[in-house]
Amino acid sequence: MSTTELLKRAAELFPGEVVTTAHVRHLDLPLQAGRLALITLDNGFDHTKPTTFGPGSLAKLSEALDQVEAEAAAGEIVAVAITGKPFIFAVGADLKGVEVLKEHSDALAIGKGGHDVFKRIAALPVPSFTFYNGAAMGGGVEVGLHCSYRTVSAGIPAFSLPEVFLGLVPGWGGCTILPNLVGPANAVKVIIENSMSQNKQLKGKEVFGLGIADAIFEPADFLEQSLHWAASVLTGATVVERPEIDRGENWDQCIAWGRAVADAKVHGAAPAAYRALDIMAAAKDGDLQKGFDAEDAALADLIMGGELRAGLYAFNLVQRRAKKPFGAPDKSLARPVTKVGVVGAGLMASQLALLFARRLEVPVVLTDIDQERIDKGVGYVHAEIDKLLAKGRIGGDKANKLKGLVRGSLDKAAAFGDADFVIEAVFEEMGVKQNVFAELEAVVSPSCVLATNTSSLSVTEMASKLQHPERVVGFHFFNPVAILPLLEIVRAEKTDDASLATAFGVAKKLKKTAVLTKDAPAFVVNRILTRFMGEIQTIIDEGTSFETVEKAVQPLGLPMSPIALLELVGPAIALHVSETLHGAFPERFAVSENLGKVVKAGKRGFYVWQDGQQVLDPEVLELLSFGDTVLTEEQVRARALDAVAQEIGLMLDEGVVGEAQDIDLCMITGAGWPFHLGGITPYLDREGVSERVNGKRFLAPGLASVPE
Repeated sequence: MSTTELLKRAAELFPGEVVTTAHVRHLDLPLQAGRLALITLDNGFDHTKPTTFGPGSLAKLSEALDQVEAEAAAGEIVAVAITGKPFIFAVGADLKGVEVLKEHSDALAIGKGGHDVFKRIAALPVPSFTFYNGAAMGGGVEVGLHCSYRTVSAGIPAFSLPEVFLGLVPGWGGCTILPNLVGPANAVKVIIENSMSQNKQLKGKEVFGLGIADAIFEPADFLEQSLHWAASVLTGATVVERPEIDRGENWDQCIAWGRAVADAKVHGAAPAAYRALDIMAAAKDGDLQKGFDAEDAALADLIMGGELRAGLYAFNLVQRRAKKPFGAPDKSLARPVTKVGVVGAGLMASQLALLFARRLEVPVVLTDIDQERIDKGVGYVHAEIDKLLAKGRIGGDKANKLKGLVRGSLDKAAAFGDADFVIEAVFEEMGVKQNVFAELEAVVSPSCVLATNTSSLSVTEMASKLQHPERVVGFHFFNPVAILPLLEIVRAEKTDDASLATAFGVAKKLKKTAVLTKDAPAFVVNRILTRFMGEIQTIIDEGTSFETVEKAVQPLGLPMSPIALLELVGPAIALHVSETLHGAFPERFAVSENLGKVVKAGKRGFYVWQDGQQVLDPEVLELLSFGDTVLTEEQVRARALDAVAQEIGLMLDEGVVGEAQDIDLCMITGAGWPFHLGGITPYLDREGVSERVNGKRFLAPGLASVPE
C-alpha cells in the first residue's frame, strides 16, 4: 500500500483531526548561498493549541515534500528547512487519533505512514535543516532527526521524546536515529531516563549540549540567525563536526544501563521501555531501515496493548480533567484573595507560605505560639527564596519582592483582620484545630475563607462550633508541597459555594491539581494508601517476610515500596491515620501493634543503612512479634489489591468523589501511582480484581483499554 493510501485510510478512522498544514515559502539566503524552501508547520491556532501530526497532517507534509523535491530536482533551490509557528515547533502524534484505533493493521499503518513521509526528508537531493524554534516533542523531535542539520532556540522550554512515559516507543525514527546521532548514552538518557522520570523536559541549551542540535541561537532573532548559519554550512564556511559513535562494548553497556533504569522504575511490569531498548540495541549496526521496521512493529503492538491505553487515560486525566475539576462550583462565585494567613510556622506551614507567596504574589502572614517559631518559619521561607535566586530560577528584584511579602506576627487580629484566606497547619488533633478556628473566627472578616490542611480529620466536626461553619473548607496538600501537584479540596456539610469556589480559584493560581472530595475519613489518597499499607502491615505481622512482601508489589511499578513509603510518611503519622480510619471503619482498618511499638521506640522505620545497603534494623526486629502465617508473593499481591479494590468500590458508593477518574487523578498526582498503570482503577480492571471483588469494572470498556 502506498503512503498516500496508508494516510487516507488512517484519516478515515480519525475524522476529527486538527490538521497541521505545511506552508512552503522561498527565501534568498545570505552569503549568496542560494535559494531555500522553508516549510512552516502550522495548525492555524495560537500556541495554546500545539501543532500535532495526525494522518491528515502527515499528508500535508508529504504534499509539501512533493513540491520541494521537484524544485530541488530542477535546481531551483539549494536546501530545505522546516520550522514551526511561534513558540511551537510540533508536539508529536495526535494521541486522540491513536485512542480510536481498534485493529493492529490500522496501528501499523500509523507507524509506517509517519516513517514513509519522514524518510522523504532524508532522501531529498539537497541538504535539509530543522529550525527547532519552540516546544518539540515526540514526532516533532523525530521529524528533525531525519534532516541533515538542526538548530535550536535557547528559549525552548520543552523538548522531549515522551513516548515511553505514555506506553509507546519513539516510533518515527527516534529509537533508531538518535543513538546513531548522539551516541547510545545520550539516547538512553532522553528516551528512557528522562521519559521515565515523570516526562522530564530538556531546555534549548541541553538539546545543544547533548548534540541533538548543531547550533543554538537566542529566540529574539532565531530564524534570522538559523538562516545565516544554514547559509554558512552550504557555502562551506561552517563545517559541522560530530563525534564518532563508539559501536563497541560501550553501546551494549549503555543499553544495559537503560534496562537497569527501566527495572528500577517498572520492574518489568510495563513493556514500552524494553521494546525501545531492544530497538536501540539493534541500531548499533547503523541499519536505519531495519530499525524503522522494528519501530513500526513495536508501535503497532503497543498501540493495541493495555499499557498505552492506560497511559493515554492518565494523560487525559492530568491534562484535561485536572483543568476542569469535577463538581467544582461556578468560578464566578469565587472571591478575590489579596492576603493570606498561615496558622503555624513549622515545616509544612512554611512550605505553604512560600507557595502562596510565589504563586499568588500577595502578602502572607505566619503566626505561631511564640516569636522564636515565627522567626524560624519566616527564615525558612527567605532561605528557600535565596536558593531560588542562587539557582537562577528568579531574579534579584523578584527575590526581594517575595521576601517582602512574607512576614510573621504573634497578634492574630492584626495579622489576619484583612486576610481573605487563612489556612491552619497545626498539630493534627481535633481539639487544637477547633480552638484555632474559634480564635480565627473572632478576628477575620465575614467573607474570609478558613481552610484546614488536615490529612484525615473531619472538616465538618472541625467547623461545628463556629458561628459560620459555611466558610470552612478542607485544603489538603501533599508533602513535599512544591513537588506533588494534588490538592484535595474537601466540602464539609455546611461549606457554601462561594467559599468552595474561592478555594478552587486559589488552587488554580497555586498551579495545583484540585479534586473535590466529600468530608469522609482520610479523604481519598490517605484512605486508599492506609488500606493498602495496612493490609501489607497485617500480612507482615501475621508472619510473611519483609522480603516476600517487597517483591510481591514490585510488578505494580510503584515509585517506592510500601515499607519505604511508610518511612517517608513517618510511622507516627501512618499510625495516627490508621487509628483515625480504624475508628471510622474498624472492620477494615486495623491498628498494627508492631507499628505502635516502632512509634513508641521513636524509630523512623524498619530499615537502616549498613555498608551502603538497606537492611532490617536489628533494634526494630527485637521489638516486633510475628505470627506463623506465611504467604507467597502472589497471595500477598492478591490480598493487597483485593483490599484496595474493595475500598475504592465503597468510596465510590459513598460519593467520596464523583467518579472513578477522580480516584485515579488523586493517586497519580498525590501518591505518584504509576502513570503507565493509568492510576489504580484501570489496573484493577485489567487484572480482573475489580470484578472478582465488586462484581463489576470501575471503568467502561475502551475508557482506559482498547475499544471493543
